[in-house]
This record gives sequence, C-alpha cells and structure tokens, in this order.
Amino acid sequence: MKRQSGFSIVMAIFILVVLALLSSYMVKMAGAQLSAATFSMQGARAYQSARAGLGWAIARVSAGGGCTEITNASPLSFTGINDFSVTLSCTSQSFSEADATPVVYKITALSEFDTYSSANYISRSIVVSFVD
Repeated sequence: MKRQSGFSIVMAIFILVVLALLSSYMVKMAGAQLSAATFSMQGARAYQSARAGLGWAIARVSAGGGCTEITNASPLSFTGINDFSVTLSCTSQSFSEADATPVVYKITALSEFDTYSSANYISRSIVVSFVD
C-alpha cells in the first residue's frame, strides 16, 4: 500500500491564499466606508457654514444694509467650522403693490472646503429669498 502525501500542504496554502485575499478585501472596504463617512461629515459641515453665512446676510439686510454690502464682503469663515469659506451674493428687486413697495432679496451662500481641483473638495450652496 502506497502512502499519499503532500495534499494537505496544498490545501493549507490554498486556504491561506483565500484568507489573505478575503482580509485584504475587508481592509479595502473598511477604508472606503471611512472615507464615505468623512465626506458625509464634511458635507454636513459645509451645509451648516452656508446656513451661518445666510443668517449673517439676512441679519445685515434686516438691519438696514443692502445687497452691495453683502456681495462685496470678503469670504466669511466661522469659528467652530474651520477651513470653510462662505461666499455670498445678493440681488434685490423692488415691486409696487398698492400703497407699498416691498423689496424681494435673493441671497446665495456658497460654502467650500479646499480647492476645486482637490480630491477633498466639498461644497454646498443654499439660496434663500425673502421680502423686507
């Protein structure tokens, strides 16, 4: 009776290769999930900084300022939302209705993180219209 040998080493190598491929795939997927979570968090921060910029602009207009003050303002940055710059633009239009002449303001806030050509670029834009 001939004894067969060597098959168990082939199976062990095969199992090790499969486990190595599986673990490398899992590490790759964990990295993708981490970057997706990071981009989601940065997107939320960009949205909040755009909202803060809109709040600042609406307060300026409500206090008697005009669109030129908002549009000519340098990009804003807010404490607690670092590394985001908020660029504002404003337009206004007067209407004549009966005895009143309401002014409709349209304010756009663009919040950006990093530069457009960067892999980490995040931006959010919000537009609001209101009557003063």
